Amino acid sequence: MATFGDIERAFADLYEYRFIIGAVFIIAFAAALYVAYRLGWHLFIMRHKAPFIIGGTPVAIVALFLAWSLASPLFTNVTVEEEFPFALNATVPEGMERTDVEMVMAGMAMVDAPVMEEAMPSGLSITAGTMLGSGMDVASMGVDGGAAVMEGMMAAATGEVTQVTTGAFKDADAFHQGSGQAIIFTAPGGGHLLRLENLDVTNGPALHVILSPHADPTRGNEVKLPGYADLGPLKGNRGNQNYTIPADVDISAIKSVVIYCKPFSVVFSVATLGT
Repeated sequence: MATFGDIERAFADLYEYRFIIGAVFIIAFAAALYVAYRLGWHLFIMRHKAPFIIGGTPVAIVALFLAWSLASPLFTNVTVEEEFPFALNATVPEGMERTDVEMVMAGMAMVDAPVMEEAMPSGLSITAGTMLGSGMDVASMGVDGGAAVMEGMMAAATGEVTQVTTGAFKDADAFHQGSGQAIIFTAPGGGHLLRLENLDVTNGPALHVILSPHADPTRGNEVKLPGYADLGPLKGNRGNQNYTIPADVDISAIKSVVIYCKPFSVVFSVATLGT
């Protein structure tokens, strides 16, 4: 599949001339069909339909796949809008994950009522695991009940979220284009988050978000240097999105954020960090 990526890169510089090339191709194709018809090739094909169908079907499938992969970015876009995580500035209690805290805080944000000061009843003990495991709806519990659960299951927010580094996305070539910001944050209690803001990148097949030790990679072998991290599929080629960075990733060694097409090994856009 990487070979197809090499072909795509080879034609990327010709992208700005696509309309001229397309017109020439259509004219040449029409001329070829006319010559074939004059020579009677259509009669030969009609007499040998079976071999042409058997041999032409796999060729047609590959051609259609390549055509879709290369042409789909021209008319498909996916926009994903995610808020900055509620829980990034909170202390995560023992036995919980930050995603669990995020669920609870998001639920509490839905409660639209004045806050009431009330001491937690003695003997009330609700753990995060109990609440989440039972499927309790925090938003439906009301302010009093929700506040009690929040007090019993998690500590108050401490410290501030710190921006570690940032970078601006740029075009990889005339066809693969990108803009927006890549920002890495660290939470007070540990853990890192990548946030993509105002992202607008050319769409493509199986795009992934990669943290790379290379500052400005242009090919797959540069993207996947030792220490790189694949944060998973790109949620959308437009919008604002959050990606959790695994704890074993050495943030100090990461030099760029790459929007990368895995099957074709093609770089779509790069944000060099610290610029």
